[in-house]
Amino acid sequence: MSTQRPVAEGLFTWPSEHPALLGSRCPDCGETTFPVQRGCPACPSQACEEVELGRSGTLWTWTVQHFPPPHPWTGNAREFVPFGVGYIELEDGVRVEARLTENDPSRLRIGMEMELVIETFFKNDEGEEVVTFAFRPVEA
Repeated sequence: MSTQRPVAEGLFTWPSEHPALLGSRCPDCGETTFPVQRGCPACPSQACEEVELGRSGTLWTWTVQHFPPPHPWTGNAREFVPFGVGYIELEDGVRVEARLTENDPSRLRIGMEMELVIETFFKNDEGEEVVTFAFRPVEA
């Protein structure tokens, strides 16, 4: 039986039936950021608080990546499949760069509704599925 672990701790809630990205909100000015950080980029506060971000948003812009990603990806370059990459504007205005589950340009359009999913990024040497977050189009 394969076990799963997140690609990095603190990016999203895991394990979870309803995973959410983890960000920060500044109690002084209200700025929200992703990923979690202690210091606020909008004011001098060093007291940002961890918050769960929305699970949906709109596709702000996108492209298709036609080359293998850097570490920690460990796949075979000959077997690499291009994937979509985009910025998703979440409900609270934060823009998150993320993998897209769709890589067909005819099926992607700026402004379309997207939702958070967790998908396998690769299998490590211990046989664990390393999972990451991605966004998929919301079917109408």
